[in-house]
Amino acid sequence: MKYLTAVFLFVATLAAAPSVHSADRKGTMSHEEERSESGSPIYRHKPRSPERTAPRHSGENLEEVEAHVEKYIGKIESVYHEVLSDLVHLDVLIVPATAERPYHVLVTSGVSEEPMNVPEGMEKFRRVELLIALPRSWPLDQESLKNEVNYWPVRWLKMIGRLPHEYKTWIGWGHSIPNGDPPDPIANTGFVGAMLTPPYSLPKDFFQFRAKSGDMISFYVLTPLYKEEMDLKLKKGADVLEERFEKQGIGFVLDTKRANVAKAKGWFGK
Repeated sequence: MKYLTAVFLFVATLAAAPSVHSADRKGTMSHEEERSESGSPIYRHKPRSPERTAPRHSGENLEEVEAHVEKYIGKIESVYHEVLSDLVHLDVLIVPATAERPYHVLVTSGVSEEPMNVPEGMEKFRRVELLIALPRSWPLDQESLKNEVNYWPVRWLKMIGRLPHEYKTWIGWGHSIPNGDPPDPIANTGFVGAMLTPPYSLPKDFFQFRAKSGDMISFYVLTPLYKEEMDLKLKKGADVLEERFEKQGIGFVLDTKRANVAKAKGWFGK
């Protein structure tokens, strides 16, 4: 299952909130470095200027991303198009639930338009897209998405997808993003942030493909986390948290009422 663990040696937490690490309009950070107990770097960013920067590209990889999604997941029935874009034109592709696949899949298209500022040696992972799986019962019609209770998965796909371009940083396996600093609950859930994981529940070949440009495009699943899970990840690393998900049968599809794998259980602890 952990077919990517050996590849990623750099695991970070991206804190999208004002903090000690400065970031200007172009995302320049200071040379200070903060690390979690597990040894992972923590990047903290100040809020950006509200000024919008028009994308240099628009839909550059759209057709290839769509073809890849339809090959490995299912038919795209609709697209949430951005009207006004900042830095990248970021749409969300909707693959609705079917009788054979009883969950919706939302996939970004546009994060990969610009390369990320990855560490040396990680160039193969400099272009990414994100996805999240929602239960069949999750309302995705236009009227329902006016309610933040229903819209927040779309918001988080867009927010995290735009983050590396805002701050000239990168996102990848094991990176976690809190909902503020200190983090607040997301919408009506108990989640306070999210971690990026490979799409283990999908065919292995879905994870990455080579575009016509020659660049590799990778896909990561947005996995919402409770506070205790975020703390565990910072203390012991993403591998430990993923092992607990697997052991407790936490599935690929979002469940806002799922068990908290980092909470103590009775007399015997975690």
